[in-house]
Amino acid sequence: MVVHAAFLLLLGSSFARFLTRDQGGSRTAWVAGLFAVFALLYGLGHLLAPPPRAGTPPGARHLAWLASVSAVWAALLALAPSATWCAMPLLFAGLYALPPRIAVPLAGVLTALVVVCEVRAAEGPLNPNMVVAPIAVAAVATAVFVHLQRQGARQRALIDDLVRTRRDLAATERRAGVLAERQRLSAEIHDTLAQGLSSQRMLLQAAQRVWPTDPETARAHVREAADVTARSLAEARRFVHDLAPADLAGRSLPAALAALAERESGPGLTVGFHLVGDLPVPLPERTDAALLRIAQGALANVREHAAATRAALTLTCLDEQISLDVADNGRGFDPAPALPATTVASPTAAPGRTRGHGLPAMRIRARQSGGTLTVESAPGEGTVVTAAIPLAPAEAARADTAYGPTPEPAA
Repeated sequence: MVVHAAFLLLLGSSFARFLTRDQGGSRTAWVAGLFAVFALLYGLGHLLAPPPRAGTPPGARHLAWLASVSAVWAALLALAPSATWCAMPLLFAGLYALPPRIAVPLAGVLTALVVVCEVRAAEGPLNPNMVVAPIAVAAVATAVFVHLQRQGARQRALIDDLVRTRRDLAATERRAGVLAERQRLSAEIHDTLAQGLSSQRMLLQAAQRVWPTDPETARAHVREAADVTARSLAEARRFVHDLAPADLAGRSLPAALAALAERESGPGLTVGFHLVGDLPVPLPERTDAALLRIAQGALANVREHAAATRAALTLTCLDEQISLDVADNGRGFDPAPALPATTVASPTAAPGRTRGHGLPAMRIRARQSGGTLTVESAPGEGTVVTAAIPLAPAEAARADTAYGPTPEPAA
C-alpha cells in the first residue's frame, strides 16, 4: 500500500514537473496520454495480475504486466524526462517479482536509463550529482531490498521447519496416544476378561472331570464358573464406561484385596491377605486400581502356572510409599536375563518357547503410577512379585510411559 501511494505521488509530481517545463508544447497531449496509460496500466496490473507471494515464482500474467508497464515508462521517459521519478516503484516491483540474478541486472539497466535522461534534460553545465545520486540511490535500495528478501526467505524456511516439526510432533503424539490406549485396553482385557475366561475354563474342565463320579462337586464348579462369568461381565461393563474396577466400588483397597484373596482361595490353593501399617486415606484412585490389577494378574499367574498350594497378599503402608507383595510357594521359574524384559519363561511351555505371564502389564501399571515392580523367583523356590508405588510421585514419574510392547495375556 505504501509503494502504491508513493507511485501515485511520484507520478503526479512527474506530470506537474513536465507541465511546468513544457507548457503548451506540441507533445503535451501525447505525454498526458502516456501518463494516463501508465497510471491505468499500473493500477489494472495490481488488480488483474497481482504480484506473487513471497518465495514463489511470478506468473506469466504478472511478468507480462511488468514488461508492459516498463515499456510504457520507457516511452514516457523519451518524451518527458521528469518521469525518471517513477523509476523507484518500478525498481521495487522488479526486485520483488524477479529472482536476484535477473532483477539486479535489470535494476542496473533502469538506473542507466535514468542517468541518461537526467543528463539529457540538464540545463547548463553537467552536475556530477545527476550521475552519482541515481546510481547511489538505486544501489542502496537494491542492496537493502535483496537483504530483506534473503532475510524473509530464511524466516519463511524457519517457519516451515517449525510447522513441519509441530506437524511431526502432533503425529508422534497421536501415535503415542494410540499406543497408550492400546496398552491400556490390552492391560484391562488381560486383567478382567482374559483372567475370567481362564478361570471359567479351569472350573469347567474340573467339572467335566468329576461329573461322572461326583456330580455335586461338578455342579459347584459350574456355579462358581457362573459367578466368575457374572463378575467378568460386571468388570467388562465398568471397563466400557471407564469406571474403577468393580471390586473397588464402595470399598477400600484393603477390603478389595481381602475379597480377592477369599475369592481366589479354593480346593488346592489358600490365599491370605495381610495389612501392615496404617493405610493413608484416601489413596489416589489410580493407585488403588493399579495395585488391585497387579494383585489380580499375579494371582492369575499363580493359579495357572505356579502349581502352588499357598499364596499371600501383603499390603505394606509406609510414610512415603505403599507396596504390595504377592508371594507363593509354587514351582517358581528362572526370569532368564537373556530373554526380552517383557517376556519370561513359562515352566509349562515347551522347550525353546516363551509365553507371557502378565508381568509386562504389571510393570507398566506400576510405572504409570510412578512406581516399580520387581520379581524374585527361582526354580523350586516360589515367586514373590513386589509392586512399590510412592505416595507422592514426582511429576515426571507420573507421566504415562505405557508405550512398550503390548503384553501377552496369560491365558
